[in-house]
Amino acid sequence: MSLLVERLAPRITEEDGSFRTKMLGIASGLTNVIAMGRGDPDFHTPAHIVDAAKAALDANQHHYTGPTGLPALRQAIVADLNGTYGLDYEADEIVVTAGVQESIMLTMLGLVAPGDEVLITSPRFTTYDTAVHLCGGVPVPVPTYEKDDFALDVAEIEARITPRTRMFVLVTPNNPTGAVTPPDMIRKIADLAIKHDLIIVSDEIYARMIYAPNEHLSIATLPGMKERTITLNGFSKTYAMTGWRVGYLAAPKDFVVKMTETRHSLSINTCTVSQFAALAALTGPQEPINEMLAEYQERRDWLMPALTEAGFTYGHPGGAFYIYVNISSTGMNAPEFCEQLLRETGVMVFPGALFGDENPYFIRIGYLQPLPVIKEAMARISAFVQKRKDAA
Repeated sequence: MSLLVERLAPRITEEDGSFRTKMLGIASGLTNVIAMGRGDPDFHTPAHIVDAAKAALDANQHHYTGPTGLPALRQAIVADLNGTYGLDYEADEIVVTAGVQESIMLTMLGLVAPGDEVLITSPRFTTYDTAVHLCGGVPVPVPTYEKDDFALDVAEIEARITPRTRMFVLVTPNNPTGAVTPPDMIRKIADLAIKHDLIIVSDEIYARMIYAPNEHLSIATLPGMKERTITLNGFSKTYAMTGWRVGYLAAPKDFVVKMTETRHSLSINTCTVSQFAALAALTGPQEPINEMLAEYQERRDWLMPALTEAGFTYGHPGGAFYIYVNISSTGMNAPEFCEQLLRETGVMVFPGALFGDENPYFIRIGYLQPLPVIKEAMARISAFVQKRKDAA
């Protein structure tokens, strides 16, 4: 053990990345691997967005911006939040960040004190756990279940509220489950937040990816909620801009003022060229985005019955681009299933344990491959499952 590790600050908790690393190591020694576990869209960033970045470079727009972002981009975000979700924010209530990851960290730095408990929709994107730990807080998972299509239940939230509870992180649609919490449940969560004086962090990064008849309701639109809500969103998923690193938070102006210098300390400003690209994403043609969404839905609609035919169950994925699949019918636990599937077939998926799930029988499958590739992956998975049935 190195001296640095011996003197590691207690805020750095051990995160289990060993299984992901193991899987990537196995994959590196294989050919014809089909990655079905990732969260990075397989589409390229639309050309008009890339062209806007090139134009910004040609115009020497490569210096610092203000820490809260380009004024024009913040105004465009306001227009989009209002037009798409009915949210009532002003430009000085927006902070542009280096992806939603930085928005999460900034939010926790601003609101979580040592010992505070943070309730988090679970299974979950475990960046929240890390951010809460770094601030001295305690992440408290709020479980969702396959029988409910992994939608939140207000009773599960209330059962975990204690005098130390500071906030609830609402993620809908959710990663890794693709679950959409219905509007009537969102209203109940709002009532609960007011009753117990909770802050709400509403992560809406997948909110444009909703499949009918599911509906998205932004909780900050409800009476009494804007003042206690931080809304998070960004460009990575909807616009296939993962590497550009542009996200944002929307919150009351006085909170934004308090957090501006903290945001400056994290990274000064979001990459200037990426901000011009994000501006083009919001103000330019939306047809490429609509085409991507239509393709995601086609893949999802094919994949669900294929999974059922293979003997799996899952919660209905109302949004995002994931299906959270129960593989208990195979008699294997999820890590074993994932490793053997990769070694024998070259299909790579990840177990729910990587998303904080204590249930050992779930995997996340992403449909971020062209449909012919998804069909090939499912053929390999089905053959893998049938081989075990035949041997039983």
